[in-house]
Amino acid sequence: MRWPLWLLLLVCAVGGATAHAQSPPAVAPAPAATMPSAPTLSPAQAQQVLDVLQDDRKRAAFLATLQDIAKALPPPAATPAVPVASAAPASPAAPATPAASAGSSVLPLAPNSLGAVLLLGLSHRLTVASSEFVQTARTVTDFPLLGIWLRHLAQNPQAQRRLLDAGWKLGLVLLFGAAVERLAVRALRRSRRSLDGMRLDCRTGRRVRIAQLEESVPVESVPMESVPVDAPANSTDGLFVPPRRRRPSPAALMRRVPFVLLRLVIDLVPVGAFAAVGYGLLATPLGGEETTRLVILAVMNAYLTCRILMCATRMMVSPNSPPLRLVHVSDETAAYITVWVRRLAIISIFGYALTEVGLLFGLYPAVHDALLKLVALVAHTCLVIIVLQIRRPVADWLRAGAEARGPYAVLRNRAAEIWHYVAIFYIVALWLVWAFEVENGFARLWHVFLSTVIVVTLARLAAIVALGALDRSFRIGPDLAARFPGLEARADRYHPLLRGVVSVVIGAFALVALLQAWGLGALLWFRSGQLGGRLVSALLTIAVACAVAVAVWEASNAALERRLARLTSGVQIARAARLRTLLPILRTALFIAILTVVGLTALSEIGVNIGPLLAGAGIVGVAIGFGSQKLVQDFITGIFLLFENAMQVGDWVTVSGLSGSVEHLSIRTIRLRAGDGSVHIIPFSAVTSVTNTNRGIGNAAVSVTVAYEEDTDRIGGLLTSIVAEMRTDPAFAGVISSDLQLWGVDKVDAATVTIVGQIVCTDTGRWGVQREFNRRMKKRFQELGITVAGPMQRVLVQQPHAAPAVRPSDPGSDSVSDPGSDPGPGSVPVTQSPAPAALGNRE
Repeated sequence: MRWPLWLLLLVCAVGGATAHAQSPPAVAPAPAATMPSAPTLSPAQAQQVLDVLQDDRKRAAFLATLQDIAKALPPPAATPAVPVASAAPASPAAPATPAASAGSSVLPLAPNSLGAVLLLGLSHRLTVASSEFVQTARTVTDFPLLGIWLRHLAQNPQAQRRLLDAGWKLGLVLLFGAAVERLAVRALRRSRRSLDGMRLDCRTGRRVRIAQLEESVPVESVPMESVPVDAPANSTDGLFVPPRRRRPSPAALMRRVPFVLLRLVIDLVPVGAFAAVGYGLLATPLGGEETTRLVILAVMNAYLTCRILMCATRMMVSPNSPPLRLVHVSDETAAYITVWVRRLAIISIFGYALTEVGLLFGLYPAVHDALLKLVALVAHTCLVIIVLQIRRPVADWLRAGAEARGPYAVLRNRAAEIWHYVAIFYIVALWLVWAFEVENGFARLWHVFLSTVIVVTLARLAAIVALGALDRSFRIGPDLAARFPGLEARADRYHPLLRGVVSVVIGAFALVALLQAWGLGALLWFRSGQLGGRLVSALLTIAVACAVAVAVWEASNAALERRLARLTSGVQIARAARLRTLLPILRTALFIAILTVVGLTALSEIGVNIGPLLAGAGIVGVAIGFGSQKLVQDFITGIFLLFENAMQVGDWVTVSGLSGSVEHLSIRTIRLRAGDGSVHIIPFSAVTSVTNTNRGIGNAAVSVTVAYEEDTDRIGGLLTSIVAEMRTDPAFAGVISSDLQLWGVDKVDAATVTIVGQIVCTDTGRWGVQREFNRRMKKRFQELGITVAGPMQRVLVQQPHAAPAVRPSDPGSDSVSDPGSDPGPGSVPVTQSPAPAALGNRE
């Protein structure tokens, strides 16, 4: 089923190209008998004929040519006998019968109907296509004229003299030019070998020998089989294998460019020497005769064109010097490309040059056209051979991976199956369009092909330069990284995004250039007032807004982080903690502001009227402000509390009657962790006062109540000595700021004396110091027999006929009686211990 489809594509291509070249004229009724119009003759042609007839030699040559043509052409075929009735014109006196007239003029379609117009147009196009095909097929019959021309060239002494004169002079020019070119090649051999044996080390940036670099870099133990440049192209064994080296980066390709250009100049110097010698010899008597000079110019220009084309090919693929290769292909593929470029250049360029030389020696124009078509056919056949040889490697390259899914993978797999059919169809159609002499058909196809190749090549070079410059600009040096610690991380965050943006921009420019080169007038889309111009203006404005937003965001973050690092490295730990607490809120507010501005700018540029959006946002803001006053109050109160450094994460605070450690501060709430593990979430609007115990100082209170009879000076000295001992203890030396501040006797009553003071501590050591002080004080008092008094309660019980109460004589007795009271007869004093709730040392 593939060959009928292939033939159908060819027929459609030829028919479409022919129909495009010839527009159908208006249909008009033809007369019954038309006389052939007399051929027109221009004055120049008439003068040329007169010159031939007046010159004896030219007239003789012209007559000999006509005789040869008459002998070579076959006799005309005998025309069949035509009936007299059909050959003789109808007499006006004998009109046709109504039946015959009706039978010849019956048309099943109405005049000027759609069907009639379609049929007439199709008939005209088929007629034009058939005439073009017949005219092109007649080219084959022009080849016998080549033999006539060769016989004439061999029999004409004047033509032989001109041919021999041009031949030996051309050989002399080529001999001298080749000798000078060879000398130039030998003179530059050392420079070429030096470049072939050098490469730029990507690690050190210096030029090193390839052997040295290969010794320092381990490679896979894969045998490298090189393909010579003159290897036969019909053998594809080993060709198009994946390159064993990894793909060079754009920066590495940019570093290769100066060496590649230097190598190109070295290759072009011998070509320039050949051209200088050749054109110099043409200025001598060697190029005196016009025909000889034109022959030498044609052959020499063909040779120079081939040499320059091969130099450009070697510059790109560099078959003998992989380190200077700009295209990432293997050595075998580079050699294959070089071989086929040389063959196609020799066939095309020298074939065209030889046909033009033939015109100088009287080659018939018809034979000239036939030879050009033959040369083009051979070149296009070579292209078809190339496509058939590389169909499998290219198919493997186009085919998606085994794990790939989706429409893109299906498209790639389908392209891998049919790409060579499409390529062969395009190549054959290219030759057919040119061979059938479709108006501007060949030029259009070549224009599309060459412009596509040029645009894609320039886009690739632009991508290499732009991406290489981008990679170099994002490379952070050690000094800059040490000065700005987070700069490298932020640069790595935006580097892939910018590479994608640059690739998309270059691809967009390449697409517009391709559309313009294909004749679609893409540049007209971007005129002032057109959709393309407005789209580009909007994209540029949005891009500038995004760039400014990113710059503001990164500058703000960098400033905050630098400020935080400076505070952390210094002694202002509290301010650093406060800034760290405020950092999420500040970043969120800044991000919302930037996103709002950029979003409104983008919507405005794409044509959305943001006036109603702003009005609606204002109305919604007012409604939210009235409906959520507490939310706004939470936010504002929280911002002020944080700015005033009222609390930080980790502080022990008392807020709204609840105490706990601050675990988290959000934009509107405080989260406290109480001592028993419970969590309190308090909105900022409920905060009226904040008690923070973590503000640098935490004083441990000292309050001791002893018996009235105890010596207060002795008790004070004991307390001071206890604190002094604690300051010598390493566990408490860092949290106690001073000695005991003994304030003195705070209270004296009938039975007790209270002594107070404080120990100045840090906020984190207050409770530990106070508990340790109480423990040591209790042990010291117990050792010395000091009684810590508590509240006493005296109860008098009246007993009738009881003996009078006798005051205890022991002053250290626990019973205490009021000396100013008289129990009277029958009263018994009773001493009770204090209630359990009254026991203990109260702060």
